[in-house]
Amino acid sequence: MSETTETTLENLDTAIAGTGDDAVAAAAVDAPVTPAEPKIDEQGRSYATGKRKNAIARVWIKPGSGTITVNGKDEETFFARPVLRMILRQPLVAAERNGQFDVVATVSGGGLSGQAGAVRHGLSKALTYYEPGLRPVLKKGGFLTRDSRVVERKKYGRAKARRSFQFSKR
Repeated sequence: MSETTETTLENLDTAIAGTGDDAVAAAAVDAPVTPAEPKIDEQGRSYATGKRKNAIARVWIKPGSGTITVNGKDEETFFARPVLRMILRQPLVAAERNGQFDVVATVSGGGLSGQAGAVRHGLSKALTYYEPGLRPVLKKGGFLTRDSRVVERKKYGRAKARRSFQFSKR
């Protein structure tokens, strides 16, 4: 094995000509890509962490009736606004798995909008860990990309991040 990858002065011209390592690389490109193995624990769950703004969500999914529990409360109780519940279910709807998985999430930090986005991000990642074949669908929908926008910090000598104090002429 080391003889084929080692380049000496004698076989330098064959390696440059393309009969050596390039043939192996070309065969590797033509090989079919197999999907990754599912990451499922001993209880039959997949786990992922989702983040959005300052919110961090830990999400576990397992096959079930489709109940979503956030911080020990039902989805309708924790996220009262219908828009937040719609954001939460977007990955399941896009992957056509709505009602097939039980979701248990613990979320902390940020506000309700950021928490809903964090659970959505974690749910998307957990779905790809459970069923790696769903990755292209969720990636195309933009659910696997972490939204890195956070609140800009306050600067000294300013009222807020960019707002300066009111100017007084006299």
